[in-house]
Amino acid sequence: MTETGTGQPTENEYDFKRIEQTWLPVWDQIEPFKSGRPGDARPTKYVLDMFPYPSGDLHMGHAEAYALGDVISRYWVGRGYNVMHPIGWDSFGLPAENAAIKRGLDPRGWTYDNIAQQRTSMHRYACSFDWDRVLVTSDPEYYRWNQWLFLQMYNRGLAYRKPSLVNWCPNDQTVLANEQVVQGLCERCDSPVTKQKLTQWYLKITDYADRLLEDLDTLEGAWPDKVLAMQRNWIGRSNGATVNFTVDAEGAAPAREVPVFTTRPDTLFGATFMVVAADSDLAAELIVDDAVRAQFDEYVVAVKAATDIERLATDRPKTGVFLGRYATNPVNGEKLPIWASDYVLADYGHGAIMAVPAHDQRDLDFARAFDLPVRKVLEVLDAEGAPLDDPAVSGVATTGDGLMVNSGEFDGLDKAAAIAAVTERLAAQGLGESTTNYRLRDWLISRQRYWGTPIPIVHCDGCGEVPVPEDQLPIVLPSAEGLDLKPKGESPLGAATDWVNVDCPQCGKPARRDSDTMDTFFDSSWYFMRFLNPTDDTQAFDPVEAKRWAPVDQYVGGVTHAILHLLYARFFTKVMHDLGLIDFEEPFKRLLNQGMVLMEGSAMSKSRGNLVRLSEQLDQFGVDAVRLTMSFAGPPEDDVDWADVSPSGSQKFLARAWRLAGDVTSAPGVDFSTGSKELRAVTHRTLADASTLVEAFKFNVVVARVMELVNATRKAIDSGVGGADPAVREATEVVARVLSLFAPYTAEDMWQRLGHEATVALSVWPEVEPDLLVQATTTAVVQIKGKVRAKLEVPADITEDALRELAFASENVKRHLEGAEIRTVIVRAPKLVNIVPA
Repeated sequence: MTETGTGQPTENEYDFKRIEQTWLPVWDQIEPFKSGRPGDARPTKYVLDMFPYPSGDLHMGHAEAYALGDVISRYWVGRGYNVMHPIGWDSFGLPAENAAIKRGLDPRGWTYDNIAQQRTSMHRYACSFDWDRVLVTSDPEYYRWNQWLFLQMYNRGLAYRKPSLVNWCPNDQTVLANEQVVQGLCERCDSPVTKQKLTQWYLKITDYADRLLEDLDTLEGAWPDKVLAMQRNWIGRSNGATVNFTVDAEGAAPAREVPVFTTRPDTLFGATFMVVAADSDLAAELIVDDAVRAQFDEYVVAVKAATDIERLATDRPKTGVFLGRYATNPVNGEKLPIWASDYVLADYGHGAIMAVPAHDQRDLDFARAFDLPVRKVLEVLDAEGAPLDDPAVSGVATTGDGLMVNSGEFDGLDKAAAIAAVTERLAAQGLGESTTNYRLRDWLISRQRYWGTPIPIVHCDGCGEVPVPEDQLPIVLPSAEGLDLKPKGESPLGAATDWVNVDCPQCGKPARRDSDTMDTFFDSSWYFMRFLNPTDDTQAFDPVEAKRWAPVDQYVGGVTHAILHLLYARFFTKVMHDLGLIDFEEPFKRLLNQGMVLMEGSAMSKSRGNLVRLSEQLDQFGVDAVRLTMSFAGPPEDDVDWADVSPSGSQKFLARAWRLAGDVTSAPGVDFSTGSKELRAVTHRTLADASTLVEAFKFNVVVARVMELVNATRKAIDSGVGGADPAVREATEVVARVLSLFAPYTAEDMWQRLGHEATVALSVWPEVEPDLLVQATTTAVVQIKGKVRAKLEVPADITEDALRELAFASENVKRHLEGAEIRTVIVRAPKLVNIVPA
């Protein structure tokens, strides 16, 4: 390396630190990615990365996600679009509150210090963000509109409060979201999580179940198939029938109807008992015997200690309590004993099932555990057409399709005909009806913690629930000073007496604010709209700007958000549409999921000793080398194992590309058409491929094509037409232009060395000359037994017969085939001849 007398590299050598220090302040002054400037007539694109949680500085996962999103944003800017690429922070939530509890601090300080650190790192990472479009969800200016949207839903009956079973940590005395329960334990303290009935706020997402499901069809080909499948499964629409069973009177308890949802009403004749969710109100209401109640109460304690996942496990031993009551099967009048068990959930259907043990394995396991009858009502055949063994004998339920047996007048019907016939009979007799059921449940948004959006409802003894008037929004969180944030069974806000005690907005009498805060998924379910005008204090977002920019054209983020965040954002979008705020119903036109960044096959963590710090990688290899490595590692959706990639190799390639600019001696603006046609052909094929590949998210292949172009250009300079040839300048400019998507600092420095003004990001994307894409000749490979035995330079339009003839004329091919019989010859003109001897 050439050095000055001070030991520092000169500007004739690639020095990423000098380059970064040179161009970052220039970009700050130019603001090349500022969107929506007055008079900007370019077509618009909205590119959005899932915004981060400020839990510390940026990590390697952020580095991958923002590198990929930046490729897309910079590409569309280069193609002449006015691109909006904003950034913000999902800053409410449990980590900040836990950190505050641990340190005895207000969560605000921890949160905003981390935001400042992340913003500095993003700035250095050269993300193409529009820094005039920034939001922080814990700012009152943002969550004011959370509260406003909540009130719009409340007024439409979409937000409501009801008692329900929730995850409960008895040690921390707080409600836990499902994601806070890890293998049945509280993530805060590792205490076993139980269930407790509390009154909570819900959003009625189930009202939108059909639209959420059916509109997934419009996203086919634009969203990953895996995500679409996960959402369909989560919504879980199933068609069947609601069947009304009559529970017999017992003592002072009168007879009552219990509705049961089933997808297989055709198997009603095989029902031999009923099972009620042990933790449901129904189970407790059915008990009339004191001895049974004592046994039941003891059982429910054990049930509440298990998670839903554990309760539904197929290998879990079946347990239960007979409730001492019977129900009448509406199709045959049989008396079915009613049991309470943990394998039925209170929120599935109506919290009760008809058990058909011959054709459901969990029912069969339960029946065998308690010596209950098993009756086969479907004759299911194996692959050879023979009847499967009777489940009562084999202990294996026969699921699937079959002809009805032991079912009276319905014997001999197949599944579809039997379902229709039985449902029709039930409906005619007033004993049931055709029903659609969903796995999806209404969204519980209450959180008994401090660091979240206050719910804008006042509770008045006389008026009940009273919405806070919109002109009083936002309801600002009080200071945490003096509050004990450690959970004690209710939100810490309940102890903020000056804040929680208010006059009722309706009658003026003493009342109390709702002390719960909102689930942070509420914040992220509409943030993409607030970016349209993040500083507007008169409305959540401007409808005019919504028509101009929304919906999001390209969304980028991890597959871990495939269900909850994306489903909730889709729900909010449909609600906003129904409120007349927007004219579209899906928030994100296209979705790109990136994989995880691992180290030696495992997720990075301090405890594993495999943590790689992004800041250290940037200091050692430079921003561009890290960004390029992330893009070149493989398809975006695949995981990147940092142990298997080479940022040092990326750094060497960038230096090689950078040196091209110093070897170009022709002047800017030279007529490229006078240059080497061979090099120009490589350049234009690279350019054509780059556009197609970027739009297909094949970023690693784009980088490979640029590497090939760098090699071809270096060869032309060193042993070909030389640095003065116009084609060399054209190739080097294309390298800089395409490389700017992945390595903006290096590309900008190349652009300047080539005699252009900043910034390369705003330069016109070069036009492809179609004539140069036509290859006059190409290389055909001849293989024998899979090994390459000849390479032939052939016309690009050669016929299969002509290519075959040339292959067999090759001296090396003749030598390897001497005396051998030919079994097969495969010709794929103009690239391949594969010869397989006998």
